[in-house]
Amino acid sequence: MNRAIIGIVTAMLAAQPAWTAAQDPAAPGGWVVLSIDDYRTLRSKAFPAPPDPTPPPVDATLSRVDYALRVAGDTVTGEVRLTIDVLKQGWVAVQVPPGLLVRDARLDGQRTALVDGNPPRVLIATTGRAMLALDVVVPLVSAAGNESMTLPPSGSALSAVTLTVPRASVDLTVTGGFLAEQTESAAESRWVVYGSPGRPLAFTWKRKADDRRATLPLRTRARITELVALGEETSLVTVSVRVEVTQGIARQIVLSLPDGLVVNQVQGANVGDWNQAQTSLTVVFLEPVASEASLVVTAETRIAREGAVTIPIVRLPAAERETGGLAVDVIGPGEMSNRQPRGLEPADASDLGDIVSGRESPSMAAFRFKPVAGTAARALTLTVTRFTPQAVLVANVEEARYDALVAEDGKTLIHARYAVRNNQRSFLAVTLPPESTLWSATLAGRPIRPGVSAEGAVLLPLQKGRAGEDAPTFVVELVYLQRAAPWIDKGTARVDLPAVDLPVSRTGLSLHHSPRFRIDPRPGRFRVEVDNGPWSSALSNPAAPSMQVASGAAAASSGLKDLLDKYRQQAGRTTAGVIPVQVRFPQMGPAVFMAAELTAETRFPSLELDYKRMGGR
Repeated sequence: MNRAIIGIVTAMLAAQPAWTAAQDPAAPGGWVVLSIDDYRTLRSKAFPAPPDPTPPPVDATLSRVDYALRVAGDTVTGEVRLTIDVLKQGWVAVQVPPGLLVRDARLDGQRTALVDGNPPRVLIATTGRAMLALDVVVPLVSAAGNESMTLPPSGSALSAVTLTVPRASVDLTVTGGFLAEQTESAAESRWVVYGSPGRPLAFTWKRKADDRRATLPLRTRARITELVALGEETSLVTVSVRVEVTQGIARQIVLSLPDGLVVNQVQGANVGDWNQAQTSLTVVFLEPVASEASLVVTAETRIAREGAVTIPIVRLPAAERETGGLAVDVIGPGEMSNRQPRGLEPADASDLGDIVSGRESPSMAAFRFKPVAGTAARALTLTVTRFTPQAVLVANVEEARYDALVAEDGKTLIHARYAVRNNQRSFLAVTLPPESTLWSATLAGRPIRPGVSAEGAVLLPLQKGRAGEDAPTFVVELVYLQRAAPWIDKGTARVDLPAVDLPVSRTGLSLHHSPRFRIDPRPGRFRVEVDNGPWSSALSNPAAPSMQVASGAAAASSGLKDLLDKYRQQAGRTTAGVIPVQVRFPQMGPAVFMAAELTAETRFPSLELDYKRMGGR
């Protein structure tokens, strides 16, 4: 009744006219009466209750599974310990790994029952970590002398299995995991294996077969590839050893070291331990080697800085046949001469492969081992000459001369000659223009085999002179073919010349072209001049035999006879290194001579010209 009266009074007050409020003065503060339901609604909007916590994404997680199994007759029995983390309040059902015959279950040390199902489950009522221990039996399969079992996949982060077989001399193979530990006694064999989440873990074991190779005397062969870098104070030695076991089993090898050689590191997939005792290095393998093993030895030694130097050679005395090779290089300004090998044959550095192929340089000296026993004599003595660095120009190209023959199909044959004065540089890096193919290279008239840098530049070995202005000048030559767009009746062509990593004082270019075209060089770095001959005395000498053109049938016949006699004398011999190839540059067609001055290093000289077919529009 009271609520009804309060509601009528409130409605009457709300219905009064607006002008009454405007004429009367403002009413003093008062109070408003609301129903209980309206009050609760307004209070819930002003002070909302905190949301309920988000339920966990899973009810429980299986954190770890540990097996402790033992082979007993025709079965495998043991215990499985499951580490379970329960996240949800209330009862939670956790699956037991399938494929296992469970005989008993204990939850935190108390016996518990399993809920039937496929797979069965266990009920847990409390949150937190719980330990579930199961007494299980795993089926064992026997076939062809092998025994095997498979454990079901698990969703846990780690599955550890301890397997015990009551027999000695047993070989175990694991699929789906890795073997971490193995122990063996006179009565049993024990392994610890770790599996991967979500993958089944399979075990297969059998009795070890008797290996008669262990009772046979050891017989080995060795391939040794050695790289010696002669430094100013310390020389670095890197040796690659590949041992081939032809009889017996090798558990270790003993290398013979030269006096003063200190081993820093021995690396290899099967290297277990190593020990240096004066002039011998003993390397112990992780597993006995029945076929082949490889290792790399890194060492250093102190030998004479210059003069007569005996190169340290690492040997394997127990090898019945020792093959491989030796490469020697000089670090810093210097050169090698007067080489006296014994038990070695000259070879090309690229033929040694292995550790030498990645550090090949044009000035490297390489030798191949004669296939002899590891106790046979083998030595190398050479003379090292060091150059004293001074504040003078290290190297310079006094003059570069180019002969270019441009064909109508766009192909350009270029013969490049460089007059080089060198004090310390070991090689000259020449970068050919795009779409170029190197044909031949010569140093002071002798054909050479150039190297290739990591950037793709051609590396040409250089002769070294004493530090000073009187360093001798010699000639380096290149012949290469460049491809470009074919010529049409009228157009513009571009001739790019190689970029060298030395400054060039003077440059001369003789451009030969087809007589059916007329060319007009555009203004640029090159200017048209009269060819008065090379400025450098090294280029003024008569052309090398590779550039001389024999004239007349008598000269051709004489050259062919000399070549035939040379091949007859060398019949049955092996030539080490590159086979000399001499390319003659054809001097034909009309030519124009152009010159340039002061070309910076690593810069491509280029020439643009306008051409027009004779008689064309």
